Amino acid sequence: METQGGLVPDPAEVTEVAHATAAVLVGAGRSSEDPEVTTRLVALVDELGLSTLAELWADRPARSLPGALWRLYALHEWVQRSPEEASADYTAGVRFADVNHVVAGVAEPPGPQEIRSLADSILRGVFEGDLAVALERAGAFCRVVSSGRADRAHTTDVQDAEAASTQTRRASSLLSTAEDLEACARLWRADELL
Repeated sequence: METQGGLVPDPAEVTEVAHATAAVLVGAGRSSEDPEVTTRLVALVDELGLSTLAELWADRPARSLPGALWRLYALHEWVQRSPEEASADYTAGVRFADVNHVVAGVAEPPGPQEIRSLADSILRGVFEGDLAVALERAGAFCRVVSSGRADRAHTTDVQDAEAASTQTRRASSLLSTAEDLEACARLWRADELL
């Protein structure tokens, strides 16, 4: 089948490529003891662009290896791009999610640089540490940020109801992401994260 002068990829092939690239990436990172390899994998978005990773993995189920990687890289990219916003949301959420704050493992006080370092540490953990722990830390981070966004939306509601509504939707989305990442951690431990 052709469209606009090119071939339309077979959906089964797209799925196969998504899962294969995710498995190869994680496998290569986890089998290498070279810190430069890990550094390059953490900075993959800088090299390929977030849109390329989105084409590969964004449409895969959230509870799959490519789905988890997409969420981790997208989260990492958001923190790198907007560390002040991430820090403000995180700081606002700590009092509502103190256990998740401990699991996430951010340095105190959780300022923009500490949040950036956490995002790097979580992504490094995919390749250098226990992947399930990295997923759990990312899930915990999302839970704290979600709580903070919801709280900030509540205080914003008085001045700007539309902005508050947007923040509330984003908080809900992050809570779903947290649940998916935590489920992926359980699947990884059961050797069922494909």
